[in-house]
Amino acid sequence: MLTRVQQDEARAKRGRLKIFFGASAGVGKTCAMLAAARQQLIQGTDVVIGVVETHGRMETEAMADGIERIAPIAVPYRGRTLAEFDLDQALARKPALILMDELAHSNVAGSRHPKRWQDVEELLAAGIDVYSTVNVQHLESLNDVVSGITGIRVWETVPDRVFDNADEVVLVDLPPDELLARLREGKVYLPNQAERAIRNFFRRGNLLALRELALRRTADRVDDDVQQYRRDQLVSPVWQTQDSLLACVGPGEGSEKIVRTAARIASRLEAPWQAIYVETPERQRLPAASRERILKTLKLAQDLGASTATVTGARVEDEVVRYARAHNLSRIMVGRDAPPTWRIWRRSVADRIGQLAPDLDVIQVARAEGRAGVAPRSLEQLAGQHVANWRGYALTALVCGLAGLIATPLYPLFDLANIVMVFLLGVVVVAVRFGRGPAVMASFLSVAIFDFFFVPPRMSFAVSDVQYLMTFAVMLAVGLVVGQLTAGYKYQAHVAGRRESRVRALYEMSRDLSGALLPEQIAEIGERFLTAELGARAAFLLADENDRLQAPIFVSKGLPEIDPGIAQWAFDHAEPAGQGTDTLPASPILYLPLKAPMRVRGVLGLEMRKPAHLLIPEQRRLLDTFASLIAIALERVHYVGVAQESTVQIESERLRNSLLSAISHDLRTPLSALIGLADSMFLTQPPPTGAQADISRKLREQALRINAQVDNLLDMARLQAGRVQLNRQWQPLEEVVGSAIKNLRPALASHPVRVELDDELPLVEVDSVLMQRVFSNLLENAVKYTPPGTHVWVRAFTTGAQLEVHVEDDGPGLPVGREEVIFKKFERGQPEGNTPGVGLGLAICRAIVEAHDGEIYARPRPGGGACFVFTLPLGTPPSLVGDDDLDPTS
Repeated sequence: MLTRVQQDEARAKRGRLKIFFGASAGVGKTCAMLAAARQQLIQGTDVVIGVVETHGRMETEAMADGIERIAPIAVPYRGRTLAEFDLDQALARKPALILMDELAHSNVAGSRHPKRWQDVEELLAAGIDVYSTVNVQHLESLNDVVSGITGIRVWETVPDRVFDNADEVVLVDLPPDELLARLREGKVYLPNQAERAIRNFFRRGNLLALRELALRRTADRVDDDVQQYRRDQLVSPVWQTQDSLLACVGPGEGSEKIVRTAARIASRLEAPWQAIYVETPERQRLPAASRERILKTLKLAQDLGASTATVTGARVEDEVVRYARAHNLSRIMVGRDAPPTWRIWRRSVADRIGQLAPDLDVIQVARAEGRAGVAPRSLEQLAGQHVANWRGYALTALVCGLAGLIATPLYPLFDLANIVMVFLLGVVVVAVRFGRGPAVMASFLSVAIFDFFFVPPRMSFAVSDVQYLMTFAVMLAVGLVVGQLTAGYKYQAHVAGRRESRVRALYEMSRDLSGALLPEQIAEIGERFLTAELGARAAFLLADENDRLQAPIFVSKGLPEIDPGIAQWAFDHAEPAGQGTDTLPASPILYLPLKAPMRVRGVLGLEMRKPAHLLIPEQRRLLDTFASLIAIALERVHYVGVAQESTVQIESERLRNSLLSAISHDLRTPLSALIGLADSMFLTQPPPTGAQADISRKLREQALRINAQVDNLLDMARLQAGRVQLNRQWQPLEEVVGSAIKNLRPALASHPVRVELDDELPLVEVDSVLMQRVFSNLLENAVKYTPPGTHVWVRAFTTGAQLEVHVEDDGPGLPVGREEVIFKKFERGQPEGNTPGVGLGLAICRAIVEAHDGEIYARPRPGGGACFVFTLPLGTPPSLVGDDDLDPTS
């Protein structure tokens, strides 16, 4: 009750979401939304328009007139400015109701949220009601279905939970013929777009299929609302809002026919169905063969698409009716009973269910293989059962004899009616301790002892007074009833205790998992739970970053060898495999994927001491719950490690950048002074000659080299801090390459450079200063790591919508396996050597290229040497007006 009160309070503070749902564009969702908004406006509600897509339709624009609008915000994107919803302005305005068309829309990069439905979530959290629209093809769960029907993949989707959690869903429907007529009349798209839409997406068959999907999805949503209302209001009668089936599985041999018949009927009706088995005190002593048959029948029902369950109770009919009412199942399917002729007064299960629930349909399935209630038993099984229970019956006789001994000294002191209570107490004790069969024996034996030893004439079974016959009858009846009830309640208490034990074990495991910090600790906790609750041994196989399973973590000793192939299959397909499944069931081990919310974290290899337990639905659900808890714990530990590592890296980068910036600025001033002093030495009179001039030149060269390294440090710090604003202009690439080669002319004196640019190379939108730095660093890198006389090529050409640039050399080539490492900061191709540099040039190149929305990488040159490749998006260059007036020689 407290939880419901808290949920109601949270719901009251949150805004309400109303979705106008349709099969496709053009059915009138936006118009229906605007019409509903105008009704709210008439009633005095503060309504504003956040986003309404009219697509140029005049009638839609007319309906939106007169409603206040939230002005869109301009978001720059790839050189253009796009209008997007201003979430901050809407939150500051805080209307009572806001209209947000096209819930599945993807926002422009740079917006607060990547999706519009996330904007809506924030509006709802602020207490603002929202009206929105969704097409069926935009639901995530139906996206692949729609793409299979229409042949067109829709990339903008909405999670189903947003649709399911909406406070109200309004279906806006339009027959396909009317929708096609609206398309041809230009009421959905502009005429040129409409013809193309009719030829592709808006074909009549597509519209019929989409309409059916929308109607079914809406019906499912309404059914969920009905079920929730029934649970909240504790409604017991079944509401036959849709066809549904409940198949009753019994211990007889004909239960498989019931399940198969139910599956066929459910398939024809396209209705959900469930299968249950009721465990009663009478059925708890079934032989192993019957129990195995029950488990296989439930597994068959599950394979045929049913939800299965095992419930406990005193009477089958009571539990079946209770389950059907709780799950709103309108049709119950049972096997046709064939009671023996000597029990003609006993009604069949179908009759008893019909009397308890006259509002439910009961379907009887003929089965000639066996009887419904009790499975046939062989003489060997019956004899084995009696041998197993002889101890209980012997102790029952001892208890009855002890009751007679206790009653003997009481005979002169108490009336016979009071002495009867001693024997009834013995019957109760036997029923509690030994069960129903010994309790029945105790009832008859107590009556016999009481008659023989206490009823006159004593030491005889003769009865002198007729009234004692009534005493015997009542005593026998009371003993039987008490024994029956006590045995039944004992069984129910045992079942309840077992369930409580499992819930407590799951709670304790969850508590222990919350404190685990290592995968080994999680494995040890899981093994402890599996051993205590399921009698199983386990091995945990965790996945690495490449989605390959690592060596198993063996918690216990003696587990059979894990088959890595089966384990990898279970991991790759996220499906169980091995024992008790449909995939390689001959394996002695069950492989369960550990599915966490983000990804599959590994595989659990499980060896069951009693493999038949895997067929019990409750056991499989318990295993699935256990695997889910383990997977969530593993994911938590993983992300704790990731968060710690990220924090360390962030702090390390911040410290490194701060240090680089400080050192760079402190070195800039003395380096400038050194360069100035070196230049001044050549201006002195008389000028330096010989060795002095050589020393001055080397001093200037080294100062310039150190100054270039300082520039690299400063550039790297600024690029990583995000403080560099690109001055992107449309430039001819040959000018950028020419400037870089000119600046490096002294260094390139011993390396012939050949520039090969396509004649039809378009203009590129780049920051020419930074892009010149890219070419300079790549050319300088080629000079430093290749011997004199090595050739260098600069090539550029277009590939699709990209410009591809190659800087190649025929030197010794790249270090093997370090093609990606050399782009990191302070990484060099030759870690040791006399080559100058600190390993920042290529890192700066990558930062600049990525800032231009491109990518850069290195690879070996086919003819020998190294090849550095970077790509840039082409974009749409501006048109040149008056080309005829340009002087081609200028």
